[in-house]
Amino acid sequence: MAMELSLFTLNASHDFGIKVAEELGITPGLHEEREFVDGEHKSRPLENVRGRDVYVIQSLYSDDDCSVNDKLVRLLWFIGSLRDAAAGRITAVLPYLCYARKDRKTKPRDPVSTRYMAAVLEAVGIDCVITLDVHNLVAYQNAFRINSEHLDARKLFASHFSRQRGDEDIVVVSPDVGGVKRAELFRQTLEKTLGTPVGSGFMEKHRSAGTVAGERLVAEVEGRSVIIVDDLISSGGTLSRTVRACKNAGASRISAAVSHGVFVAGADEQLADPALEELVVTDTIPPFRVKSGVLKNKLVVLGATSLFAKAIRNIHEGGSVVELLEV
Repeated sequence: MAMELSLFTLNASHDFGIKVAEELGITPGLHEEREFVDGEHKSRPLENVRGRDVYVIQSLYSDDDCSVNDKLVRLLWFIGSLRDAAAGRITAVLPYLCYARKDRKTKPRDPVSTRYMAAVLEAVGIDCVITLDVHNLVAYQNAFRINSEHLDARKLFASHFSRQRGDEDIVVVSPDVGGVKRAELFRQTLEKTLGTPVGSGFMEKHRSAGTVAGERLVAEVEGRSVIIVDDLISSGGTLSRTVRACKNAGASRISAAVSHGVFVAGADEQLADPALEELVVTDTIPPFRVKSGVLKNKLVVLGATSLFAKAIRNIHEGGSVVELLEV
């Protein structure tokens, strides 16, 4: 007999999780998250999960109420309680996966946090993890010994830009060499969606001790509409330098498509350049840190909840996740 589906959305990701539940046509499971005066906390399901196919939604980013580490611990404790309650299968649904940027050693004795995250999640008993546009897909897939499902936003972005830029000569630009594969997949998707050729290019970028260098743009952008594609915005420095390079090279119009908008302090100022006409992100991280009216006016937030709901449904029913990403 097939396992029944249960969905829990932890408090910090309540709004996102409710939308996923509505897409699935189900009601999220009841749960408790309790705070103690010394800063400790507990979380547990308040309904029977024995033998059920359980999905837990928690997007792992810091906000004004909760640090990324607090959110991670709440998730771990909740998953542990599900395992102790004899859940049949447990899937962690992580729209934004923290600690994924440090995926290799670049300095002596560097931590490889991507691998450590996988080990911690596996230790509490998850069977599967789902995330969107992780920083390094190969590192993500190699870090986990369990099933690691990966979604991407390229179809969401392609649908948006096909409506906004369908009659323009477009070039897709990666802000660094490491993102070329991601940008190329988006370029192919956009080209199929539009039915017309789309160009490609990338920026030179070197990072050491937090300092970014490299100003060479490898792309023919003069008189063309540019879409810069990346997985996340933190300070906005990488995107800002790419915008400047494209503007200086004669691009007629510059937009950006970035999956996760972290927007740490200073991003408002970095991205205020009027040359950047539009910045498109998903709702894996609400843009609560964006205070500047300049940036707010050019910001477009696309919903990713339908994609996650379809992935959950397909996994639960034994279907394919890959087909959700195909054009």
